[in-house]
Amino acid sequence: QVHLVESGGGSVQAGGSLRLSCAASGVTFSSACMGWVRQAPGKEREGVAAINIDGTTTYADSVKGRFTITQDKAKNTLDLQMIGLKPEDTAMYYCATDPWGGLIGGGWCDVHRSVDFGTWGQGTQVTVSS
Repeated sequence: QVHLVESGGGSVQAGGSLRLSCAASGVTFSSACMGWVRQAPGKEREGVAAINIDGTTTYADSVKGRFTITQDKAKNTLDLQMIGLKPEDTAMYYCATDPWGGLIGGGWCDVHRSVDFGTWGQGTQVTVSS
């Protein structure tokens, strides 16, 4: 059974930084699409960043150059380093996985698909004040 637990959210001022972490169990990074998705109140879920089994990363245009997704296969953890935070980054952030999607290829693990990965954590809140 896949289990994802996020941590690291909080409240920061605009321009600040946060690092989110996701502890994953029941999933193997060598076969899984992994990603971060966010949802702000009253808005649809938005894929933020995703990483493929070969380490290829993709990002939403709104966070390119500010957010970095990394994974540690030995520790089975997924991180999202966020710098230059803006008020519009305020949202609940979820770790997401498609446990076997990494074996499909062809862009299956791209960020635009991350909202459909299917398995989610409970989320961690990020609040950015102006």
